[in-house]
Amino acid sequence: MMKKLMMILVLAQTFACTKQETMENLPPTPVVPGFPQPNTWLALGDSYTIGQGVAAAERYPAQTVEFLAQKNISINSPTYIATTGWTTIDLQNAIKSKNPENHTIVSLLIGVNDQYQKRDTTGYRQRFAGLLGNAIALANGKKENVFVLSIPDYSVTPYASTSDTARMRIEIDWFNQINKSVTASYGCPYLDITGFTREGRTNRDLISGDGLHPSGIDYKRWADQLSTLIQKALN
Repeated sequence: MMKKLMMILVLAQTFACTKQETMENLPPTPVVPGFPQPNTWLALGDSYTIGQGVAAAERYPAQTVEFLAQKNISINSPTYIATTGWTTIDLQNAIKSKNPENHTIVSLLIGVNDQYQKRDTTGYRQRFAGLLGNAIALANGKKENVFVLSIPDYSVTPYASTSDTARMRIEIDWFNQINKSVTASYGCPYLDITGFTREGRTNRDLISGDGLHPSGIDYKRWADQLSTLIQKALN
């Protein structure tokens, strides 16, 4: 009886190993020409893209994907190259380091930390233009699939209450004039969400608990507008 049991165990182990080796040696699933591939999204930016102060599901790219799903447009969960505090220089270095694959759509929101760190506007224009060129290349060269968002106005937040908010507002407008004009010259869609964020002056529900960044409620408004632009591009 013991010998029989040992034989069964040996056979079972041998079968399991053979099955594992067979599964590992299977060729990858072939790509069938003409078969629709999943839509993918690369989100480039800083704290506003990564959603500092809110849950991952409340980030504007994540909420946009949910809106698009309601319109029967499926997009995989976004891939993020974004970190709180990044300037255009940081984002340039990160893209070079990570060398991301191409995606169906690419979003770009960057510049608030250039303004905060008093970077010159001429340098910002050059770096932003370079980043937008990179974004188009990462969208398979389709400029209509690259979506630029304006810089939010954090001067209305509790964080900025003791600062020169009038000066902040003017400088944010300068940087937004630059990214908007560069975007227009490249022919990419542009979404101005700055007005939304300025409503935070009188509606604190639009500001997250950290007292600086937008709340999920405000990001939802961005996502609603952005989903319409993406729908037009993909249809």
